[in-house]
Amino acid sequence: MNAPTPLFSRGSWLESSRIANVLRAETTGGILLIIGAVVALIWANSPWSDSYVALRDFHIGPESLNLHLSLGHWASDGLLAIFFFVVGLELKREFVAGDLRDPRRAALPMVAAVGGMIMPAIIFTAVQVVTASGATGGWAVPTATDIAFAVAVLAVIGSHLPSGLRTFLLTLAVVDDLLGITVIAIFYTDELHLQYLAAALIPLAVFAFLAQKRIRSPWLLAPLFVLTWALMHESGVHATVAGVLLGFTVPVLRRDGQDGPGMAEYIEHRVRPLSAGFAVPIFAFFAAGVTVGGFSGLVDALKEPVTIGVIAGLVLGKMIGITGSTWLLHTFTKAELDEELTWTDVVGMSMLAGIGFTVSLLIGELAFGEGSHFNDDVKIGVLVGSIVAALLAAVTLRTRNRTYRHLEEVETRDENQDGVPDVFEQDSDR
Repeated sequence: MNAPTPLFSRGSWLESSRIANVLRAETTGGILLIIGAVVALIWANSPWSDSYVALRDFHIGPESLNLHLSLGHWASDGLLAIFFFVVGLELKREFVAGDLRDPRRAALPMVAAVGGMIMPAIIFTAVQVVTASGATGGWAVPTATDIAFAVAVLAVIGSHLPSGLRTFLLTLAVVDDLLGITVIAIFYTDELHLQYLAAALIPLAVFAFLAQKRIRSPWLLAPLFVLTWALMHESGVHATVAGVLLGFTVPVLRRDGQDGPGMAEYIEHRVRPLSAGFAVPIFAFFAAGVTVGGFSGLVDALKEPVTIGVIAGLVLGKMIGITGSTWLLHTFTKAELDEELTWTDVVGMSMLAGIGFTVSLLIGELAFGEGSHFNDDVKIGVLVGSIVAALLAAVTLRTRNRTYRHLEEVETRDENQDGVPDVFEQDSDR
């Protein structure tokens, strides 16, 4: 008889160690992301707000290639392709060599991610239908989770939380990103040019061939990356999709079959700092700058249906969707909650997943267009909703963090009293 599958289990020791390294890298990126967003908000609401708009809307690039784009457009279409390339690498690593290769371990974060997208979309759409706002096209805005932002918050409040919850957050966000880019490709492609889409497959195939041959030269791979991106941009499919597809082509396992970093880990190690330390913060800087118009303007914006729908979707939708889908999986399958966790932990992590930023702002631009009234409401909704979700998660998980810290101190004291050597304490998380 098969033993019940524990929900939010800690995963393998190697996987937990790798997740910890990723979390440390994302923490720095999350802090830079927050700084970029705060600077943009302050500048956009200062007496020099016109200069911010002028900078964001400044156009650069070759017109002959249809790439004479604004800096804001370059950030959302260009720099985010780097971010999604890292997402593609991480996704493939999870499904090939990570815990997601085990269907039993993959079930929970995938089900939770789907639930965490469906419920926010339902709530947002319901608000728009009831108010007859005409903005139902933005249904996907509150469905995304920003891993860098969420990890930055988790690093501050959750130093003693079980590794199973940490692993779950990263895995949930990775699956969430996959679903998000799928939504972008399917629902936010207005016009498709098949000739450019077909042409993009050529440099993509060459990139894949070189990657499979374990050729690591950036002088060969980078031009193919740019060419694939440019042709994808011309095809009408959002150019960030190129980043995910390119990431999928990179092999994960070593050719000699030995343990150790493979091609995907090698490239990810070098590209992730560029993504987390530059691409995403710059995107946040250009995407988050919305002129609120003082306190009264903020109050007025918070009354708008789009703003209400985004906030409700992120704060309530994520919590209900993720916790509810986890409960359903627990109730109707053999899956059991890991013995070291409580449902309060699940609720707290679900709240943390309500921090939506990068992909949410991107979808808002695609749904309503940069500079539109609806898109400004989206920005305010994403910022306020993310802050509220972060505060609620901080209150909930901070309490749990103190509980787990106390338990660790008690266990350590008991082990020392029993004469257990200290060396075993270092491996207690394994």
